[in-house]
Amino acid sequence: MTLSITTSTLADGAVEVSPRGEIDVENAYEIREAVAAELANAQRAEGGAARIELNMRHVTFIDSVGISALVAAFQLAAVSGVKLLVTRPSRFAHRQLWVTGLLGLFGNPQPYEEAVTAARA
Repeated sequence: MTLSITTSTLADGAVEVSPRGEIDVENAYEIREAVAAELANAQRAEGGAARIELNMRHVTFIDSVGISALVAAFQLAAVSGVKLLVTRPSRFAHRQLWVTGLLGLFGNPQPYEEAVTAARA
């Protein structure tokens, strides 16, 4: 499976970057590039986004290189004064962030499936 990335602006002005597919050694750089592009856009716009959300709902696989790309994107955003959060991670992505001890860095997101169940209750 390949990786596709879409971006959108949320109602509160935050930017949402939504990868879909597998994030691995072949394409992990695309995550960092997508965040870098949004940071560049924010610098050009007045009062650019103060937050970027990585909606990981449709990530089916992420390896260590993908995790490293997320950390690099986080650091790049931090240098620009922008908060980068992971939102709605798939169960697999959540597990990988938990195993690596990085959930807290990315805002302690709940797995997408559990968030949906909690909202219905």
